[in-house]
Amino acid sequence: MNAERLTIASSAPAEGLDRLVAFGWGEPFAAAFHAQAALGRLAGRVVVEDRGRYLVETSAGELSATVSGRFRFEAGADPAGYPAVGDWVALDRRDDDGAIIHAVLPRRTAIIRRDPGLRTAAQVLAANVDVGLVVTSLNRDFNLRRLERYLAVVWDSGAEPVVVLSKADLAEDVAGFRAAAEAVAPGVPVLAVSAVDGRGMADVHSWCAPRTTVVAIGSSGVGKSTLVNALAGRQLQPVSAIRLDDDRGRHTTRRRHLLRLPDGALVLDTPGMRELAPWDADGLAASFADVEAAAANCRFADCRHEGEPGCAVTAAIVSGELDAARLEAHRKLAREAAHLERRQDALARIEERSRWKVIHKSVRRQMKDRYGEAP
Repeated sequence: MNAERLTIASSAPAEGLDRLVAFGWGEPFAAAFHAQAALGRLAGRVVVEDRGRYLVETSAGELSATVSGRFRFEAGADPAGYPAVGDWVALDRRDDDGAIIHAVLPRRTAIIRRDPGLRTAAQVLAANVDVGLVVTSLNRDFNLRRLERYLAVVWDSGAEPVVVLSKADLAEDVAGFRAAAEAVAPGVPVLAVSAVDGRGMADVHSWCAPRTTVVAIGSSGVGKSTLVNALAGRQLQPVSAIRLDDDRGRHTTRRRHLLRLPDGALVLDTPGMRELAPWDADGLAASFADVEAAAANCRFADCRHEGEPGCAVTAAIVSGELDAARLEAHRKLAREAAHLERRQDALARIEERSRWKVIHKSVRRQMKDRYGEAP
């Protein structure tokens, strides 16, 4: 711990260093920060991001920050290059109690989705997360295919996924909902909870150890903010009542915010998402472990599971060991990932051609200046 403290800043008060440790500072980040510390910069963790402005928890307190011009130039138009909530950053403090962010330390984990806009770009929802609580409510919002998507994203992040079935007090067949969720979440803990009557909350608390960063993700109105408030024992985030016309909660969280709970856990509440597309296919193997396990026994390595002889996946579906909907969901997400990869490759080729055009123009201009004409 002493080495970590010296790496942050030798002149910072002990209580400031303890504040960073409480927000998850540890050896991997201390080692990465060494070169930044030599420049006299502060380490801090982004707790709020709002339209290019950041609140950063540092040894000098909470500072309002923006990225430097150089940082903006090097990051360009790639949103994944900018700080996200949960990131550890290196910054300089200004005289007006603001700060300038110069670098983002390497992320240990990152929950990433495809940017919901028209661009082919990644969007970092949360960085350096230990546990991903995939929240879905036990009412008409319950959707297994959506749950599979969220699980694929969390598996891909490197964080540990946990399924939280919220609003258990509103469901008549909690056991049935749990069984359905467990069927599409092999190897993932599934917790049925209610912030109203307290059932299952102790199980959620068990995942929220001190200095552990937990993110709650899910669609709008599933009860993420209510869950965070229940974990805190008081209202940290605004909540809204369920709409009577469609039995769904209203969207309340407007921005991502990393909150420190009284017991020392760090919880990140996120706005509800109407669209969630995985950034790549790395999380599919874990999210669809049952499909992958069956496919490993197929006679042919390139089996498409469409009636080929010796297809173990088809056999598992016929025997009832595997739900056909799981195979179709796997195919759909795999197609999306393949399409995204092709778009990424195409954009990379366009960018490379553009880069070489600029280089050639520069060379021709230099040759003209030196020799009076282009070669």
